[in-house]
Amino acid sequence: MRKPTGLERLYVDFDSFFASAEQHLQPHLRGKPVGVIPVDSEHTGLIAASREAKAKGIKRGTFVRDARRQCPDLVLVTARHELYVDLHKDIIRTIETVVPVKAVCSIDEMLCALLPAEWSRALDIGRRVKEAIAAGIGPTLTCSVGLGPNDLLAKIAAEMEKPDGLVALHPDDLPGRLLSLDLTDIPGIAQGNAARLARAGIADMEALWRLQPKELRRLWGSVEGERLWMGLHGYTVERPETQRRMFGHGRVLPSDWRSLNGAYAAARVLLAKAAARMRRAGFSARTLSLWLTDRNSAGWYGEERFRPTWDDPSLLASLSRLFLHAEREEMHRSRSVHVALHDLVPLGEIEDDLFDHTPEAQLKRRMEYLSTIADRLNGTHRKTLLHWGPWVTIPGGYAGAKIAFNRIPDAEDF
Repeated sequence: MRKPTGLERLYVDFDSFFASAEQHLQPHLRGKPVGVIPVDSEHTGLIAASREAKAKGIKRGTFVRDARRQCPDLVLVTARHELYVDLHKDIIRTIETVVPVKAVCSIDEMLCALLPAEWSRALDIGRRVKEAIAAGIGPTLTCSVGLGPNDLLAKIAAEMEKPDGLVALHPDDLPGRLLSLDLTDIPGIAQGNAARLARAGIADMEALWRLQPKELRRLWGSVEGERLWMGLHGYTVERPETQRRMFGHGRVLPSDWRSLNGAYAAARVLLAKAAARMRRAGFSARTLSLWLTDRNSAGWYGEERFRPTWDDPSLLASLSRLFLHAEREEMHRSRSVHVALHDLVPLGEIEDDLFDHTPEAQLKRRMEYLSTIADRLNGTHRKTLLHWGPWVTIPGGYAGAKIAFNRIPDAEDF
């Protein structure tokens, strides 16, 4: 464990990224309140709100009907994920004209490591990053930059003076400005964890700061509590490398898709996209899971286990059997559908019996070969040209290609 003495980390966090991206791409939207929605519907929530919209009380998650009532002049734009990913790549290239990007944390958050010779001029480097983005991308896409001795404190600093902020949390000044924050301002402390801390008499940052690392570990119920303590106190925190656990996709269905037939049609598309991602990453799966939910978030769950499998026909056949089980158990409607491929096995670890010439084995090899050919064709043309069975366009599009908090789609996903 090491305690840095300088500003070793620089964190870039863009302000209202999806909404600002639309204002950047569509100049007539600049200066107007803009809300970005996942699908053109009055029954969905905003996934982003511009600064102008936020000034009128509109937040991410606000339902469209409520947002229109709060702000009659709100401009709604349906998300265009492929353009945001292209813009993200331009941003990375621009930042790296000033300092290398160490890690991409999300579509609009990047972490950079500063060399010892750069620590004394870290604030100047932060300004140069902001200036490079304004000059290379445009003034509409602003970012907040945080500097700190470790990843966590740099991220916290980036959040402290949004929008368009530049803040440094120097290790010599801790706890300093941290004491003015709410507990839920700290990454990793959500409402549930804050409530748990409150029950233990920890209601503010000053009380949290006075805890010992083992105490926070006990309150947290895991080593993450101790890691949080170390990060807040300026220590470097080494985390074990995470391993891929699953490939999956889900979708809340529009009202006219909420029959079992509609859910099945959507699930086939979602599964095909998840399977293509899995193959590109070099895995096969031993389990397929299916969740169907009703309006009360209850519903039906089923899974099917098999030998390591990665070809589309086999996986789609498994999905069909799961839906038959759901139908037998009288699951007639579904508000949302989720599919997941898990119990993953790297393709290189699968031992294939080359002397198995049974019709079943030969058919499986052909299906694997054709699945690979389909991936190449669809990836080259960035559209689904070859698929197994009926293919539908799910309302909202972007099946398998939506930007998630910790996932940026590949070009092949679109």
